[in-house]
This record gives sequence, C-alpha cells and structure tokens, in this order.
Amino acid sequence: MKYTIHPAYRSLAAAAILALGAGGAVAAPDWGKVPAKTITVFYPGASPIEWVTKGTEHGGARALKKGESCASCHHDEAADMGKKMASGQKNEPKPIAGKAGSIPVSVQAANDGTNLYLRFAWKQPAGGAAEKMDKDNAVKLAFMLEDNKVERANLSGCWETCHGDARTMPEAKDDKKTKYVKDGSLASGKFYDLMQWTSKGGKFDGYVADKRVMEGGKGLVDAKGEKKGDEWVVVFTRKLAGGGEGDIALAPGKVVNFGFAIHDDHTAGRFHQVSLGYTLGIDAKADITAAKQ
Repeated sequence: MKYTIHPAYRSLAAAAILALGAGGAVAAPDWGKVPAKTITVFYPGASPIEWVTKGTEHGGARALKKGESCASCHHDEAADMGKKMASGQKNEPKPIAGKAGSIPVSVQAANDGTNLYLRFAWKQPAGGAAEKMDKDNAVKLAFMLEDNKVERANLSGCWETCHGDARTMPEAKDDKKTKYVKDGSLASGKFYDLMQWTSKGGKFDGYVADKRVMEGGKGLVDAKGEKKGDEWVVVFTRKLAGGGEGDIALAPGKVVNFGFAIHDDHTAGRFHQVSLGYTLGIDAKADITAAKQ
C-alpha cells in the first residue's frame, strides 16, 4: 500500500532536520581534549594606561617603549601585583576589605571552522566585606579582541581602553564616561571587540571605540555559565565571521590580541580582576590557540 505524507508533516520533518543540523553546528567541543592555559587575572587598582606609560611612576614604561609586552615582564608576577593593590599598598586609595588580589583561571579555546569556542574556569575566591556594587550579578566575565590596529594593544592588552578620567577612577569628573580608545572609531578599525556574560543571564556583544557600546555585534551565538560547588565555568560561542558592528572577522591563520576580566563578588566599574594582554590564534601559533576539532 502506498502512503502519502501530508505537506504539513513534511515541513515539520524538514524543520527538525534543520534544527538538528544547527544544534550540531554549535555543539561545544570535547574540552577534555583541548589544552588549557592558566592565566592569572589580578586586581589592578587605579592603574590606568596613563600610569602604565609614565616612567616616573611605573618602571616598566621604559620596557614598553622598547616594544616589550606587559605579559613578558609580569605574567608570573600577576598574583603579587594584585595582592599589593588589593591591600591598598599600591595604586588603590579605597581598598576593599577581604578583596581577592588575584584569581587563577583555566582558559581553553577551539573552533569548528564556523565558530570560536572559549571556556573559562576558576574557583570562587573568598569575598570582600564591601557592599554589593552590582546587586543583580555575583559574577560577570568579559573578553576583548583587538585586530592589531590600536597602538600598543599588542603590548598592553586591554589597558588601552582604561583611562584615568573614566568613571569610578579616583580622578574621574564625569560619572558617565566609560572605557574608550584614544582616537578610536569603528571606521578606522581602532576598536576592541567586546563580549560579556553575567551570572543573571545577560549576554552582550559590543565594542570599545570612542566609548564603550554593549550592543551592535552579531558574532555572539551563545554564552553560558554555571557554578558547580566552588567552581565557575563560562563558555562563549562566537561566529568566526562576526558580521556586526564592532565584530572582528576571524579566520584560520589569524592571530589577534586577547584579554579578559572578571567582576567578582558583585563588583562593578574598575573593581574587577583583569588579565594582561595575550594573543589568540585561530589554527595559528599564539599564547592561546583555538585549534579546529
């Protein structure tokens, strides 16, 4: 006997196949097979790029002018630097009691030819005794990418977006002034691609140019995070091609500048833990390589 499939059921079947295909396209890699790099994020206190480049206050300013990166000098010192600033010993006029000076984070990256996957994992440190600056979010994690267009970004990482006149800085005069890049603009290519996950469930895809914008990007496919016991795990899925405002196009063989930050213990503004500047390569040699799986 010959059976005829109703057109409506054909449509449902086709939709199901497409859904399965789409799900497979964004399936996370086998993280057990992906190399992990430990990067220590640390409390920077009030240390804007103006301080970093001022030789009379920062001894590394001379090395920076010679082309040495901050990470090449401080990768192994991040925890010690964070401890000094969190305690108020250096560059912090308003220390937070109990603030963690640093957090070691396991970072993994992979790609499937269409998407970039980034996984961050760390143990929750003991919290400070300060009031909750961001009552809605116990934790926020953001990362930035830069396409070798911003001066010194390959050396100083995300510090090119951190300025002494930005809000929450001690010398700030405008409480609405956000992170920015000097002479930054999307048109010139001088910007950082920014993505953020928040523990309340927020997902943001924006950029930092002449100001910080938390929307406009079309690269973010998903951002998920959870806490198991005392460990946080956050995974981003990002289209390699990008396609939106402030999205840097990624492709096999390309290397971009990379940095990330964690707002821990309900903090906001500059009271975060930040990484030094590193490189991220798509099937290319870099500090962190997102190899194809």
